[in-house]
Parts: sequence; structure tokens; C-alpha cells
Amino acid sequence: MTLSVLIVNWNSKDYLRRCLQSIRGTCADLAPQIIVVDGGSYDGCGQMLATEFPEVTFIQSAENLGFGRSNNLGFGQVTGDSLLFLNPDTELKAGAISELLAELERLPDAGALGAHLLDRHGHLQTNCVQSFPTPLNQALDSDLLRRLFPKSRMWGTAGVYASQSPVEVEAICGACLLMRSEVFRKVGGFSPEYFMYGEDMDLCAKVRRSGLKVYHVPRAEVLHHGGASSTGSFEASSSIIMRESVFRFIRKHQGRLAAFRYRFLMTISSIVRIILLTPGSILRKKSWKTSMQKWIGILCWSVGAARRSRDPLRQPGHPPTAICAASPVK
Repeated sequence: MTLSVLIVNWNSKDYLRRCLQSIRGTCADLAPQIIVVDGGSYDGCGQMLATEFPEVTFIQSAENLGFGRSNNLGFGQVTGDSLLFLNPDTELKAGAISELLAELERLPDAGALGAHLLDRHGHLQTNCVQSFPTPLNQALDSDLLRRLFPKSRMWGTAGVYASQSPVEVEAICGACLLMRSEVFRKVGGFSPEYFMYGEDMDLCAKVRRSGLKVYHVPRAEVLHHGGASSTGSFEASSSIIMRESVFRFIRKHQGRLAAFRYRFLMTISSIVRIILLTPGSILRKKSWKTSMQKWIGILCWSVGAARRSRDPLRQPGHPPTAICAASPVK
């Protein structure tokens, strides 16, 4: 089975270099086709690729198309039977892709397979598998509840604590996602209505609707720096974009009534969190103040007061700091 690797870059040249080095170091025997799409960042990755990685097919998009549409653009150059979507801020562990490919061939009902994602300290990123967003699980989602109930069906993360064998899950993170090229074509690729966040969830929903299954493969370990470029002032904007993507997902797959419930419950959730954060904000605790600002922004969005800026990444003066797959959480 031939392999194509598709990477979308946006101001991530240094991460991209390390990602490509890890592909060279772990996939040389697979001789993969590698395609890099730059989403209008013009960060010099084209020159870097021409000098250091001449085997890579490079596509320069004139504008920032977003994660899904950029991948759809790159798919036009794909020649492999299997297709690996990979974030530039990932580094492959030895044998990871070979393990994914072996399971793709072994499991006839596999529509998409996801890797076992680790952070830079080697700790598990539990959001490498998730349940589909619902009004309730999104309103209750928090670090505290996830720590108290890590295997709850509400989060869908039980699969990462299962055996070392592949386990069926509802959705996987698009930071490292393998599927057959024909399946990606059959389900219509990434849905263009998502600019950033939620595309991987939507893709998994379409794969499952086609009659195939989604699997998490524990033995395929991949380092994912995840969110390193989404800090500071971008955090508040990205939180709103995440909620908007979830809203679109729920409305598309669960109906308008469910989407209304999601906004209503997010309003209640935001108010509760703001009340709980008030003491720390008054005491000028920086982290609490940052969280307070984030949840005030989410409250404004949930009641419709932020409709004009519901896609801040598309507004002048608010360029995204990354175009990477990241399923909406918290």
C-alpha cells in the first residue's frame, strides 16, 4: 500500500522541519509521497523545503483557506493508496506509521485510524480520542471533571486507556489521522464550512455515516506539541472559534434544536464559571484573570453578542497563529 503524507503549514516552519525530519527517520522504507500546503503565511517554508527537503511537493496558497480547505487543496496532488493527515507540530516515533498502515490493512471496516498522541514531556494527550460533541458534554467539559472521571463515556476518552490493541472510538484528532484515499474522496473530503477546529470531528462523523469505523491505535505513538502557537491573545479568540465550530457540528449532525440547547447550556456554563473565577480575578491572579476574559468572551458569543466576530481568524487584523487540527475541548 503506497502512502501520501499531507501537511498544512501556517507560520510553523521550525516545527515543520522537525516533523519532516521525523518522517525521514521513521518512514524511509515506506518511500512516502509528502505534500506540504502553506496557507498563505509565506513564512519561508517554501525556500526551506526546496533546500532541505527537495522530495516534498510544495503548494503555496495565496490566502489562508483554513485547515480543511487547505487539506482539500493538497489532496488534488495525492497519489498514494493511503493518506496520512499530519500536523506540522508533530514528530513521529519509530514504527508509528508502519503500525497505522498495518492496522489499516488488517481491519477491513476501518475508515480512519488515529495515533496515540503524547505531549513534549511524553504524557498522554487524552483528546487524541473523543466523543462527538453534544450540548451536555460541552457544557460540563472541564479539566476538573476530566481528572475525576477520565474514563467517562461523556468525554469518549476511555479508548486511550484500553489495551494495546486498536479500539473503536467515536472520533480521533486530525493531528495524525490515516485513512484510505478512496474513503476520503468518497465522503467528500473535509467540510469547507469549518475554518479551523471541528473538521476532524466532522470527517469522523462522515466516515461512520458511510458504514465504516474509526479506530485509535495505541501502539502508534506520535509526539504532538499541540497548541504551542496558540497562546496569549489568540487563546480567547480560539476559544470562541471552537464553540462556533461545535455549534456548526451540532446543528449539522443533530439538528437546530440541539444547536439551540448547546448555546443555552453554554450560557449557563459560562455564567457559573465566571462566578467561580471572580475571587481569583479580584485578587489579580493572572491565570484566573485570563480564564475570566475567555469565559466572558464565550458568554458574549453564546448570547449572540459576538456574532460579528464569530470567525475572528477571518477578520482583518486577527490572523491565526496556526492551522492545525485540534478537536474542540473545554
